Amino acid sequence: MLTHLALKDFAVVRATELEFGPGMTVISGETGAGKSLLVDALGFLSGLRADSGVVRHGSERAELSADFDLAGNAAARHWLGENELDEDGQCQLRRVIRADGGSRAWINGRPATLAQLTELAGLLVEIHGQHQHQSLLSRASQLALLDAHAGNDAERSAVRSAAAAWQALLAERERLLAQGDVGDRIGWLEHQLAELEREDLDPAALAALDAAHRRHANAAGLIAACDDALVRLGGDDSPSLTRQLQQVRGHLARAAEHEPRLAEADVLLEGAGVQMEEALALVGRIRDDLELDPARFEELERRLGRLHDLARKHRLAPAELAAHRDSIAAELTALHDAGQRLDGLDAEIDAAAGAWRQAAAALTATRTATARELAQATTLLIDELGMGGGRFQVELEPMPGNGRPDPNGAERVEFLVAANAGQPPRPLRKVASGGELSRISLAIEVAALGSDAVPTMVFDEVDSGIGGAVAEIVGRKLRELGRARQVLCVTHLPQVAAQGHVHYRVSKAPVEGITRSAVERLDAAGREAELARMLGGVAIGPEAHAAARRLLDGAVAADAQAKPAQRPPRRRAGGAAR
Repeated sequence: MLTHLALKDFAVVRATELEFGPGMTVISGETGAGKSLLVDALGFLSGLRADSGVVRHGSERAELSADFDLAGNAAARHWLGENELDEDGQCQLRRVIRADGGSRAWINGRPATLAQLTELAGLLVEIHGQHQHQSLLSRASQLALLDAHAGNDAERSAVRSAAAAWQALLAERERLLAQGDVGDRIGWLEHQLAELEREDLDPAALAALDAAHRRHANAAGLIAACDDALVRLGGDDSPSLTRQLQQVRGHLARAAEHEPRLAEADVLLEGAGVQMEEALALVGRIRDDLELDPARFEELERRLGRLHDLARKHRLAPAELAAHRDSIAAELTALHDAGQRLDGLDAEIDAAAGAWRQAAAALTATRTATARELAQATTLLIDELGMGGGRFQVELEPMPGNGRPDPNGAERVEFLVAANAGQPPRPLRKVASGGELSRISLAIEVAALGSDAVPTMVFDEVDSGIGGAVAEIVGRKLRELGRARQVLCVTHLPQVAAQGHVHYRVSKAPVEGITRSAVERLDAAGREAELARMLGGVAIGPEAHAAARRLLDGAVAADAQAKPAQRPPRRRAGGAAR
């Protein structure tokens, strides 16, 4: 729901801020005062192309912002989260239009593209009126409204799932067919796999091979180092470290009777002696394992050479060859099974297409029943709204594409309307009169009883070209719709304005030689005066005030008698309510 709208240097508006609440808000004013500027501002905040002509004369830029309450609007909250533009449940759209024609947009204070602004605004507000603002001119919006009125979420979900399953199978088949004749590739892969499988490529085996190669490559040096260590640690032909340690311990033992602390040193040396003996034994075992074996070294060299040749051939590190071998084996398995899989895929694709047709038929049934109901109800309302003899149709056309499973179902929707008796119905987007278009949109929305998920609906000059009793009916229908959705209506008729829960008046006056508009929220007395002005013209007498009070009292009385607006029950294919 729209809660706040701020304009600065926009057309003839210097600066103004408006607060909005639930129900129906009307905006009135003298001709040329700029009452439709509020609708235009919402249009630019909804992503309309920037127009430098809307920048107030003498200003560098126009600034627009709108705040929305997202309570009950899960779709908008989800969109903000998905696009990482959420901000503690807040939703603010802001746009700056420069005098040179450029513009920038923000969502919750973060830069946004016009595409993002348009997408989010589509979940927040619908503008009915002039063609460039008309959301129901879009076939996608028409289909969304019909489906929302039908309450066919389960059927639409089944169709989307069936279409996705069919598409996945089709993509798999196309991928397999794109491989063409795989015989040559199978032979090439088998040759590569045979080369790789001749070598032990496991990480532990590669590490052992590398260690053995280093040991044989440095065998002479290792043998010399071990022999020298054995001589120094425990040799018989020279004063070894072991013998010297024993001599030191003997000297300390004799002196320990005079200095007991020397016994502690002897204990430490004893431990050192044990460590030296163990080291001596280990070096001896290693020395026994070492030998100069040129033949073994050459064998290790050849194995390492083959591994490095394989690594260069496959442009991998030796440690990555095992994983590459496994991937080649997996691809070979898949290629060998490709023919059999293709045969099975054809049957699976046919079955998936059949499942989609079954799901699409169920969806079509809900749409067909709801289309008849919506067309009948809207036609009755069109007649009430001053277009006697007019009729409304919801046409379901087969979806182009030769019956290929489509996630949106088997048909597309076109709203058709004949505004006058004897005229053939034409697509809604081709209705020429802006006033007629607004009233038809109002009839559709009232007939759907707010099934449209968008919470805010704006009607611009919905009462154009009507008056008298029809105008009062239009006002009542808007007020009725306002019990289910937030409604903003720009009007010049008192019968419509009297039905509003809140009333804003737009006025204009010259300030320092420049025409400026001002927006004022009217209290009870102000509303009566404004309605009297709209009724009485130049000379506003007691009769006009009395008529204004009757209109206001009639709106309140109608509210007391009205039942709370409820969403219509979901319809089955046969039209029976669930």
